[in-house]
Amino acid sequence: MPNAPASVTWLPKLWSIHTVRRAGVSRDALRGAAQVLAQNGRLTIFPEGGSWASVLRPPRPGAAYLAVESGAMVLPLGIDGMTNIFPFVRRGRRATITVRIGRPFGPFQADGVGRARREQLRQIGDEIMRRIAALIPADRHGVYSADPQIRAAAQEAAKYPWD
Repeated sequence: MPNAPASVTWLPKLWSIHTVRRAGVSRDALRGAAQVLAQNGRLTIFPEGGSWASVLRPPRPGAAYLAVESGAMVLPLGIDGMTNIFPFVRRGRRATITVRIGRPFGPFQADGVGRARREQLRQIGDEIMRRIAALIPADRHGVYSADPQIRAAAQEAAKYPWD
């Protein structure tokens, strides 16, 4: 947790959070996540690759890949206010976080190979993100907004900083 105050760096261990390497593909993280799903476990994944932006960004392929490979259903969670946690903690105040739970959907299939499979995973990831967008305030939809001005403004936040 690079941006977290030192006083809360113990939280990942408490919540069994497995952090991943942000740059490139984290094969260990995918293997670990697949093992959890194979044992009928539950995962919480930020499909965009993190929770640092205040608007939705396009997904990375990991969540869609895991959904396809495991046959697991996806339960969308709309979480609003995550970017407020650490600034509020630093000031000794509580942040307001809103969590809305959608309906489970899936399972998914991706039958292609190479670029065709990558495109199918992108489409599945976009569907996951649209379901999440439906659960958060419209001004947070980012690249999934129906408003072209919000989509345009979200393009800067949509850049993945670890590419």
